[in-house]
Amino acid sequence: TEKELKAKIEKSKAILLKERSSRIRPGLDDKILTAWNALMISGYVDAYRAFGDESYLNAAKKNAEFLIKNAIKSDGSINRNYKDGKSSINGFLDDYAFVISAFTDLYQATFDEKWLNKANDITEYTLAHFSDSTSGMFFYSHDEHSDLIARKMEVSDNVIPASNSEMAKNLFTLGHYFANDEYVKKSRQMLANVTSNVHKSIRYYSNWAMLEAQFVHAPYEVAIVGKNYQAIRKQFDQNYLPDVFLLGGKAGGDLELLESKMVKGITTIYVCQNKACQLPVTKVEKALEQIK
Repeated sequence: TEKELKAKIEKSKAILLKERSSRIRPGLDDKILTAWNALMISGYVDAYRAFGDESYLNAAKKNAEFLIKNAIKSDGSINRNYKDGKSSINGFLDDYAFVISAFTDLYQATFDEKWLNKANDITEYTLAHFSDSTSGMFFYSHDEHSDLIARKMEVSDNVIPASNSEMAKNLFTLGHYFANDEYVKKSRQMLANVTSNVHKSIRYYSNWAMLEAQFVHAPYEVAIVGKNYQAIRKQFDQNYLPDVFLLGGKAGGDLELLESKMVKGITTIYVCQNKACQLPVTKVEKALEQIK
């Protein structure tokens, strides 16, 4: 009967489980990698901005706070691995590059300058300990923690973007947020080093190509200042705007582009490009027209 058959199956499964339990279990890889978690933060931020689901943003912020507490030191240095309550292994360039990118993404989703300032601090540390003054590129390993005969550079993009292309994009983005021309200049030099490769084999230089597109057509900086800044920011996220950097806050902020932008009692939108801003508007539709 069906009842007898089920009983036989359960008895057989119990015998198999007992035998299987005597076997050596496979190894469990439960370490937490900084670079991969940073990529996940960016993924959560993208999902939040696309769908408006606050749980995605909360997960991104919780993950970022975890990294600040357990992987990122006060001087801006980063550890690569976390396991069993212990942070270890000196970080490599991808750890730094993806954390900087993730924190910059978090700023655009929250307008909390804490994330942008932290990204900038880590960038300064990266420049001090990973950059190559000869080529303008970045080494993969830290100058104080490299025991190899030669320090390699990661240049071509694969399933994960190359750490150098991500750093070049970070310098470009932060250069615009902080009005740091040296960052943008360094980003341009890095791109120039690989431009011929980008044009010959773009599938292995796609992240570089995205950066080149931004140099060809300067991105827009859209400042949203006033009480309703979050609601307006969310309206912008209903549009696909890959060439727009968002910034702002309830009372503006400390960024140079936000100076003197506050208008009492009104939430204003400023569409800027190359540090020059158009006349302020109050409706997202009008701002989109200025961008188009």
